[in-house]
Amino acid sequence: MKAPERITIAMDEETFGIFKKMKEDLGISQSELMREALKFYSKHKTLFEFIEDKKVYTHAEMLSAGEHIIMDIDHWLLFLSFIDSHPDKERFWDLHREVCQAHAEQFKHKFYRAEYILKRLETCNFFKLSKTSKNEFTLVLGSDVPKKFVKTELEEIFAGMGLKVEIKEDLAKLRVKVLQDLNR
Repeated sequence: MKAPERITIAMDEETFGIFKKMKEDLGISQSELMREALKFYSKHKTLFEFIEDKKVYTHAEMLSAGEHIIMDIDHWLLFLSFIDSHPDKERFWDLHREVCQAHAEQFKHKFYRAEYILKRLETCNFFKLSKTSKNEFTLVLGSDVPKKFVKTELEEIFAGMGLKVEIKEDLAKLRVKVLQDLNR
């Protein structure tokens, strides 16, 4: 068997601290830690290349808590279309508002700002977020079907948090202007 290749690397103090802690936490040699880290990065590098770190962490946090699901977009649009044609649809919208108000209570105590809420909901894949200025955002929905759902959610969450926003509708888009945010 051929002898393994040997390398020497230099680490700054912060990186070495992380390296040392991981080595101790995992109970493996430094060589094994480096091999595993390189294998992990090689296998998952697209996560690092194409997705913002915060989105990956938000997905992991949402899914691990068991309060969110991943759903096919066609099913999502089907549910919303069905609800809109249902004779008791106002009951759904009332219940949706209650859920949004509960979310607002959770978010309010964490002192989340409007932009953070929008980014979090973008992570849910409700829309693609585009920041047009310091306090203005465009939410591209891809379809008009979820517009009422998303607009209602934003109105209830922001109002429940004490944030003042203006939301205007366009074709498959919502334009959000933050008039008053937390701590401003």
